[in-house]
Amino acid sequence: MIYTLLAYLALFFYSLAIILIFFYSLAQFNLLLNYLKSKKNNANNKRPKFNFNIESEIPLVTIQLPVFNEKYVIERLLDNVAALEYSKDKLEIQVLDDSTDDSIVETARLIDKYALSGLNIQHIRRENRVGFKAGALKEGLKEAKGEFIVIFDADFVPKPNWLLETIPYFKNENVGVVQTRWGHLNRDFSILTKIQAFALDAHFTLEQVGRNSKNHFINFNGTAGVWRKSCIIDAGNWESDTLTEDLDLSYRAQLKKWQFVYLENVETPAELPAVLSAARSQQFRWNKGGAENFKKMYVRVLSAKNIETKTKFHGVLHLLNSSMFLCIFTMAILSVPALFIKNSFPELNILFNIMAFFVLTSLIFFICYWYTYKSLHGGGIKNFLKYTSMFFTFYSIAMGFSFQNSIAVLEGLLGKKSEFVRTPKFNIETLKDKWKDNVYISRKISKNTIIEGLLVCYFSFGIYSAFVLNDFGLFPFHLMLLIGYGYVFVKSFKST
Repeated sequence: MIYTLLAYLALFFYSLAIILIFFYSLAQFNLLLNYLKSKKNNANNKRPKFNFNIESEIPLVTIQLPVFNEKYVIERLLDNVAALEYSKDKLEIQVLDDSTDDSIVETARLIDKYALSGLNIQHIRRENRVGFKAGALKEGLKEAKGEFIVIFDADFVPKPNWLLETIPYFKNENVGVVQTRWGHLNRDFSILTKIQAFALDAHFTLEQVGRNSKNHFINFNGTAGVWRKSCIIDAGNWESDTLTEDLDLSYRAQLKKWQFVYLENVETPAELPAVLSAARSQQFRWNKGGAENFKKMYVRVLSAKNIETKTKFHGVLHLLNSSMFLCIFTMAILSVPALFIKNSFPELNILFNIMAFFVLTSLIFFICYWYTYKSLHGGGIKNFLKYTSMFFTFYSIAMGFSFQNSIAVLEGLLGKKSEFVRTPKFNIETLKDKWKDNVYISRKISKNTIIEGLLVCYFSFGIYSAFVLNDFGLFPFHLMLLIGYGYVFVKSFKST
């Protein structure tokens, strides 16, 4: 009796997880349709313009560079920001330096060098890191003279014409934010950087364009974008009660009816985390912050009277992005007992046809990601084969991250607070294979790694069970889980 009850309970949550992921995939497919329609309309070509030939019409811009212990990339960052094409009399640069190591000395030296060249650049230091990045941005805003606030994280490398490509959109006084697409300096460094680039490309094409083209809520991505200063103030300024302060302020601004402009065709190159420990900490922060923002914002979104129903729907799903990892992990864990339940309860076989939803979900994601991949890399048989290989590699490793990301989501939903853990930067262009010398890499093995090792054994048992029960319906799924968790487990040790 107890076994039957547990079997039915497991099947309920297993089916629920699969159905929720399926409906999420339908929302992604809707974004794909929006994306394709937007590409056809090519609306981004229509933009108002400031006349940069008339000094009085050029707006004053403040560039904020929030940095924390960035000895490997600070020179590259400042060199590229100093090379931006813009009137020096209308440009102010704030280096918001919360560093606690010897990088402070090198940063000060570089700032002095550029100040002597006539650049208006300031070295702003705080006595403590209250509020972390959000606190630094808020502190800098008190002194910022610019009408528009540009933000670059330390690992970004803007192109010289970046300001000329973005600032003109603010001629429309309703525009509060202009966000650009991230590029990837070290995309081909390893499998890890390739799959990160793959996932981010989908976000910066399918999701950002798909939402923005229909005036649904999008998010400022924390960097490589511009805020109207009055928009930040009107939305309530930067707040540090979530780990993704950028998503938080984005939603508060759009609830105030500020318009966001996303520029897919303006690429801002950046460096991807090159080792697993760095990627792991970044993923944890993003997913926990997403869950914190869902908890903070979903009632405001649903109760807003000036927002269309479809925009509310996509907004809530957007806030629930990270929570999908809970569904993935639940489905993965329960898939092994599901094999035995299916064998023990033949009368329930009809329920196991629900697995077709997972196959269909995977097909929908495959189609969605192909169109976004094709938009950046081109079509053709050769690229399609490369894409297919990359998709299943990404799919497997993403599932391998599902345990740690589920912990992050649960902590966010339950209100457990944690420190803002900065992602270490490498300047992989110069360090190359010497990344192990990076003093910022965490040498500790995450406690989650032990559990991930046990999950490798667990899904190995799932594969073994397929042969014992002569049921191979879940074999591909368990194989991908084995590969994903195996990769994460092994690379966790190699990152130390």
